[in-house]
Amino acid sequence: MAVPHIRHATLDDEETLGRLDRVTWSPLHSVQPRPRPPYEPFYNERFGPRDHLVAELDGTVVGYVRLAYPTPLACNSHVRQIQGLAVAEEARGTGVGRALLRAVREEARRQGARRLTLRVLGHNTPARRLYETEGFVVEGVLPGEFLLEGAYVDDVLMGCSL
Repeated sequence: MAVPHIRHATLDDEETLGRLDRVTWSPLHSVQPRPRPPYEPFYNERFGPRDHLVAELDGTVVGYVRLAYPTPLACNSHVRQIQGLAVAEEARGTGVGRALLRAVREEARRQGARRLTLRVLGHNTPARRLYETEGFVVEGVLPGEFLLEGAYVDDVLMGCSL
């Protein structure tokens, strides 16, 4: 099994990351409607290449993770938040998601963060299991926070110390 190569995203990755984001869209992890053309740019005024780590297998981009500040408040600047993680279907089960989580923890530490948080939908059992095995714990639950495809879904807040 190939080991994923993790690197910082570049401007040249935008089209590939946008396509990956669209093909991995699922109500299991997204509260937004399925993307439809014309597609929004992957990078925008809030998130650019500097906010993404990319996973490659054999030179092909197969995943990414987005790291951001959870708020613009100075008193919260010691916290980073995972605000997106996607792995191509063909790369699932190969350790790409785990490698991205480990790399983003190191990146958050490098940036001086003391905590790393994320939000995951309550029905996304595979993601929740992965996060738990990587040291994240449930810190709160917003019951029935989202109405997705006719069902109310919890918003689960998870975090870990760095």
